[in-house]
Amino acid sequence: MVLVNESSCKGCGICIAMCPLKILYFSEGFNEQGFHFPKVSDQEKCVKCNNCMIYCPDFAMMVNDDE
Repeated sequence: MVLVNESSCKGCGICIAMCPLKILYFSEGFNEQGFHFPKVSDQEKCVKCNNCMIYCPDFAMMVNDDE
C-alpha cells in the first residue's frame, strides 16, 4: 500500500514520473502549503517497487508491505 504524507509533499511530481505502472497522479485538491499532492489510482496494481519512496526528496511517500 502506498501512503502519502500530504502535508510534507511539495508537489514536485518526481514520484509520479518514477512510477513504472503510472498509478500515481496529482490530486485536484491542495495541501496546507498550497501544493497538489499525489494520489494512487489503484492500490492493488502497486508492485511495491519503492521508487516513489526512494526518489521523493521530501520523504512524503511510504510503501507499506502489509496488506
